[in-house]
Amino acid sequence: MTTAPPLTKIDSRADGMDEAVREFLIESNEGLDRFDDELVQLEKQGRSPELLDSVFRVVHTIKGSGGTLGFRHLLRVSHVGENLLSRLRDGSLLLSPAVTSALLAMADCLRRLLREIEACGCESDGDYSGVVERLTELLTAAPTGTAPPDKVEPQADRAPQPEPSVGEILVGGNVCRPEDLRAALELQQTGDPRRVGEILLARGAVSPTALADALKTQAEHHDLASATIRVEVARLDAMMNLVGELVLARNQILRFAESQPDPAFAASTQHLDAITAELQEAVMKTRMQPIGRLWEKLPRMLRDLAMSCGKQVELDCEGADTDLDKTLLEAIKDPLTHLVRNAIDHGIESPELRRAQGKSPSGHLRLRAFHEGGLVHIEIADDGAGIRVERLRDKAIALGLLDAERAAALSPAELLHLAFVPGLSTAERVSDVSGRGVGMDVVKTNMEKIGGTVQLESALGQGTLVKITIPLTLTIIPALLVSSQNQRFAIPQANVVELVQRAAESRAIEEVRGAAIYRLRGHLLPLVYLDRLLQLPPHPPLPAINIVVLRAGQQQFGLVVEEISDSQEIVVKPLACGLEAIAGFAGATILGDGRVALILDVAGMVRRAGLFASAPAVAIAGPQEKAAARHPLAAWLVFRLPADRRGALPLSAVARLEEIPAARVERAGERELVQYRGQLMPLLRLSTPPAADHQLLQVIVHAAGNRCIGLVVDEILDIVEQPVLGDASLPGAAQPVTVLQQRVTELLDLPALVRQSFSAAPGAAS
Repeated sequence: MTTAPPLTKIDSRADGMDEAVREFLIESNEGLDRFDDELVQLEKQGRSPELLDSVFRVVHTIKGSGGTLGFRHLLRVSHVGENLLSRLRDGSLLLSPAVTSALLAMADCLRRLLREIEACGCESDGDYSGVVERLTELLTAAPTGTAPPDKVEPQADRAPQPEPSVGEILVGGNVCRPEDLRAALELQQTGDPRRVGEILLARGAVSPTALADALKTQAEHHDLASATIRVEVARLDAMMNLVGELVLARNQILRFAESQPDPAFAASTQHLDAITAELQEAVMKTRMQPIGRLWEKLPRMLRDLAMSCGKQVELDCEGADTDLDKTLLEAIKDPLTHLVRNAIDHGIESPELRRAQGKSPSGHLRLRAFHEGGLVHIEIADDGAGIRVERLRDKAIALGLLDAERAAALSPAELLHLAFVPGLSTAERVSDVSGRGVGMDVVKTNMEKIGGTVQLESALGQGTLVKITIPLTLTIIPALLVSSQNQRFAIPQANVVELVQRAAESRAIEEVRGAAIYRLRGHLLPLVYLDRLLQLPPHPPLPAINIVVLRAGQQQFGLVVEEISDSQEIVVKPLACGLEAIAGFAGATILGDGRVALILDVAGMVRRAGLFASAPAVAIAGPQEKAAARHPLAAWLVFRLPADRRGALPLSAVARLEEIPAARVERAGERELVQYRGQLMPLLRLSTPPAADHQLLQVIVHAAGNRCIGLVVDEILDIVEQPVLGDASLPGAAQPVTVLQQRVTELLDLPALVRQSFSAAPGAAS
């Protein structure tokens, strides 16, 4: 009587795990993720030799490596799965939903075994016979047959290798016949010491040129494989922390350089600034991963959910190469999964109901990701039934969240945001997928934790669209610095809409039921006083009122601060234990003067101040709003030009607003340049010459492709959101004009300015 060999056990600690086992776990998990995606694609496309070969190689590699390391359960499961895939490859078995489900169950079983090996260093003595029996039944029940003539390939050469064999390359390129390759392999097995290529060349099966090309292709694949290395995330985090400290030191040196008259020291400081910016960008790119890594797992999940719900769903992904920080990628994984599950269970109808409504039986789910304005935008859209806002309203009233009078006054857009209220669900039944009233509120909360927002749009009978906006990274971010009672705070630039300053004696701020309200271009903007919110000592009356207009979701509000400093890149440091639960703060940072500043959490401030974050601002019908009904609404940046003229640009064309010392401007021939964010930015003067080198230039930065140009103006006046009235070109005027804020304003020709800036002999504009 023989006994089973003991289970292989390894030291699973990070510092003690065998390197071969560690590499095996990483490669196997990556291969299984690819296996799921390609198998689902194979089910949709039908017979695809390339996809079949790829999924077969994944299982074959796991079987071979696992068997070599002595993991017998893993060897047993993967061996049966490999046999089934082999029958699919030789054409004696056709892929069916049952076969696909069995192979996916095998992949899940292999994942469990890999997790056990990683956690405890060995396989558990679990029962995996169910998966093996299911695969064996499909294998034995399949009718026998022979491979089609065009699919006969030498099985001995089909084993996966780190790089493709010369034989695979020759046969795949139709340079060598499969039977010639099989004969060469048989000669090797009988003891012929020559390589496959030498045997084929001696037998006249291939030409010397074809063999040389195959060897070159193999070498190129080897070079590509050796061009990358794996780096632990902990090391990348340590590098990012060091870069963060370097950015803090850079900020301190830049602040010190402002008070030093030495030109050589200023030049060295600018060089340090440029190198730090390049290093920061390079290290941040190492942490970036395409969102497609996350989307690869969705086809498998979508298939399983659609089958369990009896629905047909097609998935369309756009922007899979959109990069974002690995930390953020992990943070959005669960919310994105919930939104996809919700769309399949709640949104997309059954095939019968869709046919009755005149739709195609298969629902369509679209995922889109893109970069815009320094943020990552993700959209999840379906063409399903949409959301019945009346049902949301009735459920909110039944739960006591709203009274009938208040609910009747809400618009459909406001009612739609009730979907984010905890405990509110419109599902008619509770299923394994959804319907318990949890999920959407968790999605919103998780997005706000990482500085993101969630917006919801829906049309009854047409579908639902969820828009997610998140920052690129959470480590180093641009921020606006403000102060109150000699305490400085940082506000993430992504939440800042605009800055407003009004004289203290102006009557722009009003009191409505004890709440401060500001009239901003025909809208009522709720105000929050920073010193009152944080219970700071009251400050003496100020000559001017500074308002930072912030966006939290779809709600805008004004934050009244004592002083607005400037914008700079800050390094985010987490709060100490015990302080993380305090609403209104997202972390801390160290400024250039060595002082610590708290980073304000805009969403937390909304909750702390008791603002209804989902309610849009209340519109006031005035002459400007009546004009907006007849003319398209647009946002404009208004600025002052020489001779007391006013100019305007579309706000969408403005990347940033900067204040640059005149001393930093350099010349190259007749062109004025400034070192800006690691590149040389040409300047186009639309202003009067500065009186002194220490004067700050008001610069409007416009991004033109991968380049930036700076438009120097006399003064930034305001951001105006109103329709263009009386747009016309006056005789003798270089620019068309319009009326903004009841003043004649020139609309600058931005394409012409860009051409002028990048021309060979730029002229000076006045």
